[in-house]
Amino acid sequence: MKEKNPKIIFIGTSLFSVPVLEKLIENKYNIPAVITKPDRPIGRKKELTPPPVKEVALKHSLKIFQPEKISSAEPEIKKINPDLFIIAAYGEIIPESILKLSRLEPLNLHPSLLPKYRGPSPIQTAILNGEKTTGTTLMIVDKEMDHGPIIAQEEIKIAPDDNYQTLEKKLALKSADLLIKNLPQYLEGKIKPREQNHSQATYTKMLSRQDGEINLKENSLKNERMVRAFYPWPGTWTIIGKKRIKIIKAKIVKDSLVLEIVQPEGKKPMTWEEFKRGHNI
Repeated sequence: MKEKNPKIIFIGTSLFSVPVLEKLIENKYNIPAVITKPDRPIGRKKELTPPPVKEVALKHSLKIFQPEKISSAEPEIKKINPDLFIIAAYGEIIPESILKLSRLEPLNLHPSLLPKYRGPSPIQTAILNGEKTTGTTLMIVDKEMDHGPIIAQEEIKIAPDDNYQTLEKKLALKSADLLIKNLPQYLEGKIKPREQNHSQATYTKMLSRQDGEINLKENSLKNERMVRAFYPWPGTWTIIGKKRIKIIKAKIVKDSLVLEIVQPEGKKPMTWEEFKRGHNI
């Protein structure tokens, strides 16, 4: 049966979520509310900054909820009585009690070809592992992480110079298109989801700043992938002359890692040549 103007609550936070929400708005879907994470202090000055999804929601005058824990938004969700949740990079595991509040099974967009790279860092892990391709998965959410049945998938190539930032953008745009292409049929009950092959599942980990530490004496290819995978967060860094130096850009030349752009602690980014001149290296 075709749905007439179903009520969709969008749940997302990061830049990956933005094109997905924008596509839903552009296609005139009924979005009575957006749930995103609270504003956070960002940068050296620790200025309170809204998540990217909030900025889009404000621009289009959508109702916004920013609970510290999504379970506390349950009363507001119940009042809306949503037909569907669409989730994209929210940043919190959503409890089953919330997922059950929508009439239809919730949908999630995950930036990998599931069951490969379940978990919080699929884009970074694909770059770290030297993958030539990755992709995005539209799936039904169940109580386990990235475990639910698959609605649709689409593959993309990873360019040799892709970093996290550029690959995230490509995957976000591809995810938005994948959702819009499949959503009408899902709402009409015309799509039969397929179970994942759970025996082939691989998992990614939650990243911390410490993961970005580079040992310049280690494998050059591994280090170059780290620079790309961890840009802009958590960033890659090393200690040179007792100072912490962020490595922003590097390349492989004749099997050796060549630093291109670095950022000494408390300074602006500079070329490696400029840094060497200033530090007599």
